[in-house]
Amino acid sequence: MHPMTELPVPRPSACPGLLRIVQALDGGICRVKLPGGVLAASQARAIAEAAQRFASGVLELTNRSNLQIRGVRAESEQELIRSLLEANLGPSVLDADDVRNLMLSPAAGLDPQQHMDTRPLADALLALLQNNSALHVLSAKFAIQLDGGESLCMLEHPHDLWLRALPGAPQLIFGLAGCPTDKPLGMVAAANAVQLVEAILLTFLECAVPEQSRMRQLLECIPADELVRRVQARLPFAISPVAVECQRQIPAAAPPIGIIAQRQAELAMVAASAPLGRISAEQLGAVAELAQRHADGSLRLTPWQGLLIPNVQIHEADNVLAALTQVGLLTNRAAPLPNLIACTGSAGCARGLADTKHDALALAACLQQHDAHPQVHLSGCSRSCAAAHVAPFTLLAVGDGLYQLYERAANVAGFGQPLAPPMNIDEAGAWLAQHHATGRTHA
Repeated sequence: MHPMTELPVPRPSACPGLLRIVQALDGGICRVKLPGGVLAASQARAIAEAAQRFASGVLELTNRSNLQIRGVRAESEQELIRSLLEANLGPSVLDADDVRNLMLSPAAGLDPQQHMDTRPLADALLALLQNNSALHVLSAKFAIQLDGGESLCMLEHPHDLWLRALPGAPQLIFGLAGCPTDKPLGMVAAANAVQLVEAILLTFLECAVPEQSRMRQLLECIPADELVRRVQARLPFAISPVAVECQRQIPAAAPPIGIIAQRQAELAMVAASAPLGRISAEQLGAVAELAQRHADGSLRLTPWQGLLIPNVQIHEADNVLAALTQVGLLTNRAAPLPNLIACTGSAGCARGLADTKHDALALAACLQQHDAHPQVHLSGCSRSCAAAHVAPFTLLAVGDGLYQLYERAANVAGFGQPLAPPMNIDEAGAWLAQHHATGRTHA
């Protein structure tokens, strides 16, 4: 717990944090970063209470397994922050909140297919990011992914640095400005991973100019192999070339829903989706109670904007899933709504050109009538805040109640290939229902 002294002034940024509440049309946004996406039931209850006392009671689950409190009242900001710090939801070093951007599988340590339990290494990497003050100047968007080979994982979100465990020997391959499915740049022993990451981050900071806040921007000026050579000069061990083919397959991108067996005998994860990434404080409190009563008292947020309760006894899993349905979370994999992503839209964001949350509900109703459930991202503007990856279909608001429909396509930048002239949400629903049902992808 942090002593209740005067809070530090966070550096300017458009990214919300625990200490930096960013204003939106519906009030302030406070982002709580969760180590490995893990949230204790007691912490979940503290967030729910704080959201009710100091904000609107509306919570968002983010696409990097974090949580946001929306509608924070201006006069309550400091009280909200202090209540979250008292619940041990802040960084170990207050100035380091921005750099705690490390994404794991929500099933880390539990997945039957994992090559490595990434949690101890994740703890060490988070300690590095917080304890090395030289790293605190990294952009609030600069992010790392640690992939343990789990079957339950999000591999399509690009990160500034990624590491992936290999089967067999404890080794990690790594790459820059991409995903664990990309071609790696080198390989190290897992025991050397923290030193490698530190060297990469310090080299990045040494080479980047202020306008280059992300790794992809630096790589536009310095080739990746040259950057790796500079990293090697900092290390007392050799970065090995990757001599074998180690292609990582992308698992099915559908959000995890239902009962998922763990590697631990007789235990399961019970997963549900939050409707369009939002839940109420009351719902979070109810889920925390379920985790306390039926499992080990912890929750895990997922990068599909959902959550799961781990370590549930197999014989209780059906009851827990039914209880999550009663709470109002989505547990029917075949329904359209769990496959829809929508940003805040014009109801909460000044840049939004459409009320995307409202339109997504209308789209789900249309798709339900046709028994179709394509994966669709509704974006109120081109920034794509709600999805770090390109969805199979994107509806981009273009104003006047119209959306441009895109389909993801290989070698096509941005959202992909436009499929039809701009259309309203009812027309988009009819188009998607027809073409998804028939298997066609183009008009």
